Amino acid sequence: MSDIIRLLPDNVANQIAAGEVVQRPASVVKELMENAVDAGAKNIKLIIKDAGKTLIQVIDDGAGMSAGDARMAFERHATSKIKKAEDLFNLSTNGFRGEALASIAAISHVHLKTKTSEDELGTEIKINGGEILTQQPANCSKGSVFEVKNLFYNIPARRSFLKSNTIETRHIIDAFQRIAFTYPHISFSMVHNENEVFKLPKGKSTQWISNSRQRIVAIMGKATNEKLVPIKEDTDILKIKGFVTKPSFAKKKKGEQFFFVNNRFIKNPYLNHAVMNAYDGLLQPGYHPSYFLFLEVPAESVDVNIHPTKTEVKFDNDRDLYAIIRSTIKHSLGQYNVAPVLDFNRDAELDTPYSFKDKAYTSEPSIEVDQNYNPFKSENQYQGIKRHEKNSHWEALYLSDHPEKELIENITVDLDNISQELFDESEESTSFKTFQVQSKYIASSIKSGMVLIDQNAAHQRIIYEEYLAKITMEGLGHQQLLFPLSISISKIDIPVVKQIQQDLKSAGFHISKIEDEALILDAIPTTISEKEVINILETLIDNFKNEVPESSFSQIDMITKSLAKSLAIKPGTILNNKEQENILNSLFSCKEPNYSPFGKKTFITLSLDDLEEKFNS
Repeated sequence: MSDIIRLLPDNVANQIAAGEVVQRPASVVKELMENAVDAGAKNIKLIIKDAGKTLIQVIDDGAGMSAGDARMAFERHATSKIKKAEDLFNLSTNGFRGEALASIAAISHVHLKTKTSEDELGTEIKINGGEILTQQPANCSKGSVFEVKNLFYNIPARRSFLKSNTIETRHIIDAFQRIAFTYPHISFSMVHNENEVFKLPKGKSTQWISNSRQRIVAIMGKATNEKLVPIKEDTDILKIKGFVTKPSFAKKKKGEQFFFVNNRFIKNPYLNHAVMNAYDGLLQPGYHPSYFLFLEVPAESVDVNIHPTKTEVKFDNDRDLYAIIRSTIKHSLGQYNVAPVLDFNRDAELDTPYSFKDKAYTSEPSIEVDQNYNPFKSENQYQGIKRHEKNSHWEALYLSDHPEKELIENITVDLDNISQELFDESEESTSFKTFQVQSKYIASSIKSGMVLIDQNAAHQRIIYEEYLAKITMEGLGHQQLLFPLSISISKIDIPVVKQIQQDLKSAGFHISKIEDEALILDAIPTTISEKEVINILETLIDNFKNEVPESSFSQIDMITKSLAKSLAIKPGTILNNKEQENILNSLFSCKEPNYSPFGKKTFITLSLDDLEEKFNS
């Protein structure tokens, strides 16, 4: 049998590697910007077109590269960051594998201009699909200019898997923000389709905490400033600094949660749990705090080489880190009077007045209650008594010496019989058709057995169908506000709001003005209160950022789904019998009662055979 195993050509190997390194345009942005930071740049500019599918350009004023280094940078596993295996456990840079540029060049058209401060002329390189077309001297300024055009041009299947421009732009902004948060001493800017999205000047303060706060506010919006609580703690195994938000500003979404370890963005559910634990008792169910936490640990105690995108790391002592993070946040929330704390200071206003200081103790008045007394069923001495109100004088105003006066005086009222009539409930009123299970499910008897309804999913379906019919036919009713309502939003969310503004109006949200970081509403849907508006709009915007529908109907459908999810009865809500029956009847009047708008089952049935089998098994 002949040999069948062969070494793959470099261009094929690079395309395979690109499958791990370059998942979408945002991956290219991350790699190029991190390279610029590692090169010591003080000013970094990102330019993209068509969500990075047509162009990604990163311009920096870093150290630049010599002609030899510029050529070598596009070889696989070529790097200046490490020299031996031990260096993997003592990393001080973002990049270290030497795979990124080779992988990017294999699936795009790359144009590089770079120059060091020592060289008079720089170097220009053009690469198509991993093949170097030209390398020549060029006149350029110190630093590097990377252009990546036509991403995935030679892999149509990968290009077809890319999402819409809005979603891909959202991922690029996320990558940009994570790097900008980490380096407040570097100036960043971002331009998309010739429109400036961000312009972030470098911090001017000598204090990192001030510069970091300025950077967070510049990215997340001015309204963020009042929400932030500073965090700082130094120990031998962990140095932690950054900000958490006050519990009163917690949100239903988890989007604004950032962990950075040694200036590298990571995702770590275990450490996130430590943060949530620190807020124990301070948050409403289902709400999450925002945080921007920067951890510094010894390089040898963390392994960053366990994930292709380096967003997951492994700690040697994660339990110790958990305890420190939890206690530090708890301490800061208490220090800034955010969390409740015991106050042992004496309040003079609660002291006993001097004049009453030596007074004798006065006992509290006692109240005797006859436990056997029933106001509706009297004892024998009261039974059957007929009241005759003969001494009343009010009727004299109207009946002076009329014969009717005698008639009124002789009217008798049997109080005992009336009270029995008013308060005796009929058999039918006490027999209920439904009952609630754990304040989450509604159970009811049916001919074939019983039905269990998920009250949250069922109510979502009911609201969804009702609102969808109203919005598509006549528009949802709205209530005019006496004073316009201002809602703070991020600048990057403004395009999303403009895109769905007309559909929001059909849903009852009348936006009179869109400012840089705020929406002004003069009317809201009649079915919601002012305090619910912020959470509902935040959920709506977040849904559209993650999944932008193409057609107008799809936009209305998504708005209706978001409203249904926000307004539906939550698990844990206690319902009276009338409310339970109303959900039961309304659900089975829907066109599609089996599932919620999000595809979750609304009810299950248990037949008599199922029940008998449970008991007899």
